[in-house]
Amino acid sequence: MSQQVFKGAEKFLPSRITLPALQAAVQNCRGCDLYRYATQAVFGEGPRHASIVMIGEEPGNDEDIKGHPFVGPAGKLLDRALADAGIARDEVYVTNAVKHFKFEERGKRRLHKKPQASEVQACRPWLEAELRVIKPDVIVCLGATAAQAMMGAAFRLTKERGKFFELPSGGYCTATVHPAAILRAPDQEQRHAQYRDFVQELKLVHERLKKLRRSPLAAGSARR
Repeated sequence: MSQQVFKGAEKFLPSRITLPALQAAVQNCRGCDLYRYATQAVFGEGPRHASIVMIGEEPGNDEDIKGHPFVGPAGKLLDRALADAGIARDEVYVTNAVKHFKFEERGKRRLHKKPQASEVQACRPWLEAELRVIKPDVIVCLGATAAQAMMGAAFRLTKERGKFFELPSGGYCTATVHPAAILRAPDQEQRHAQYRDFVQELKLVHERLKKLRRSPLAAGSARR
């Protein structure tokens, strides 16, 4: 299927880039057509100086209705996994590569539909602005869409999962599965196994963060 070309979100960004300004401006974004069908844009949330930014694919049905990221079943699983990995939730900023919910209707249900690469690209200015403000030490991409949004279309989650890549802008980026993928596992045994792997990868993020904080460069960093 051919990719539709969208004008992108750049012109909808506020003149002064702060998280509150971005949060307000995103509701007026018309950079792609997803705003026509979603209830609202769902922007990222978390501390301004978050050490970790976690990026998912797009808001789900619960997020679209409530206006907050990661508040549905996948978000609850993520919260539990963070706790099991020893990561304080108030250190984490959560967001998505695409800010509007894309779905298809099945009766009264609205089911997630994967965004096109052109929609991810159109929404990219919002994500770039968030990262520019926060300057996290570690970015964790949840799922292939988020990973490719950060590291390019050639990135393959199955081959590069759990590896850390140093970013030109500073800090590191890694990728793992989206919590929703764990929930979709066909049986309880596989869900448990996938959850264990997920927690283990989050523990590696925690270890990486601790190493960065022990680094002699950390004390003199101008990024904070």
